[in-house]
Amino acid sequence: MEVKNKLMKYDSYKDSGVEWIGEIPSHWEVKRGKYLFDIVSGYSPENIENLINEVGIPYFKVNDLNDQAEIFNLEKSNLLVSDLGINKFPIGTVLFPKRGAAISTNKVKISLKDCVFDTNIMGLIPYKDKIHERFLAYSLLNRGLWDIADTSTIPQINNKHIEPLEFVLPNTIEEQTTIANYLDQKTTQIDDLIAKKERLIQLLEEERVAVINQAVTKGLPAKERVKAGLDPTVPMKDSGIEWLGEIPAHWEVKKLKLLANIQGRIGFKGYTVGDLVSEGEGALTLGAKHIDKFNRLNLSNPEFISWDKYYESPEIMVQIGDIILTQRGTLGKVVLITEDLGEATINPSMVILSKLKANEYFLYYFFNSDYFKSWIDLTNTATAVPMISQAQLGNLKLVLPNIDEQNKIVTSIQKSTKKIDDIIVKAQQEIELLKEYKTALINEVVTGKLDVRGEK
Repeated sequence: MEVKNKLMKYDSYKDSGVEWIGEIPSHWEVKRGKYLFDIVSGYSPENIENLINEVGIPYFKVNDLNDQAEIFNLEKSNLLVSDLGINKFPIGTVLFPKRGAAISTNKVKISLKDCVFDTNIMGLIPYKDKIHERFLAYSLLNRGLWDIADTSTIPQINNKHIEPLEFVLPNTIEEQTTIANYLDQKTTQIDDLIAKKERLIQLLEEERVAVINQAVTKGLPAKERVKAGLDPTVPMKDSGIEWLGEIPAHWEVKKLKLLANIQGRIGFKGYTVGDLVSEGEGALTLGAKHIDKFNRLNLSNPEFISWDKYYESPEIMVQIGDIILTQRGTLGKVVLITEDLGEATINPSMVILSKLKANEYFLYYFFNSDYFKSWIDLTNTATAVPMISQAQLGNLKLVLPNIDEQNKIVTSIQKSTKKIDDIIVKAQQEIELLKEYKTALINEVVTGKLDVRGEK
């Protein structure tokens, strides 16, 4: 994303000699990492276990680095160690993950206190007369930790990756500080905007759930009932379900087993990883990971099961109009199949609801309601792997009107949630644009493409 603003260019530029950087301001320099900082290694927890104390200095772990935005001042840790008998790293040490998937988070932190850290973290102690710690942190963030790492096996960053790394920087600490201060201010503003939009999305998602809760357990509000051609003055009655309360008087309470055929992959029909095959060699098999947090199907990481296992269980072959639920592990995830998936089945953590005797969207929305989530919490008694049996699911009590009102309720829900979803999608797009702008701004400033010395 191109950065467009009123910032000025420097007066003159020169070739940096680094292909990915191009030209830099004439008074800037290109220096390798080994001339700008010391690289220090962390301590394993076992090596400092006997030094744990109620008071002392922070001991940072990778999770401490991943909790906040890309750059922030790191001060607190859940673990303190004695400040005796151990080499401490000074205030201003730049920290980032150096091993495993954590590298992809691209989190760069600066310690506000003397500290120690674990062996999954790399520490850089800047030479104070060469590079400002925050300028170094922004430069690392701009390079991207994943681009620096060796990803051929387990992703990792070693001294050999950092020491020869080329950095471009102004030749005075004063100008580096000015640049870091500017980026601190601008990235904070961008992060605040992102946080506000994320909060908006959260509120909209709560509103979406509230719309669904009302419609599938109490019926439409009076105003919406009028629009749908329904009696707005419908009387209420006790549902007989303690945590649900009253429902419209003409609604019925029915067990799920009377509304759907409930089937799972149980007993000898289960399968192991040995039954999984490559795409084209078997049928698609759906699990909890294929249902996103909005209860929509996500096949970006599909799995396939052998044809023998697929044809062994025709009763759980997935069809359009079926509803799939998690019954083991991450409970309560649900998806309505609205498109032809070809040959597809479910894995042992799922159940499939087919041959539905109600509007499939009404049932799907019901499974998105707080009522269903409360039922899960009350029903699941597993201490190890959370689980709900098919028998328990079959005895789940649903409340629902006749099919005509179900259809009208579904239409109303879809109209209301579409408006909400459209705003959510727009906010998500704006968040992505802000993130792109932030990345581009950091790149333009730390490589000297823009002169921010005159900015307040």
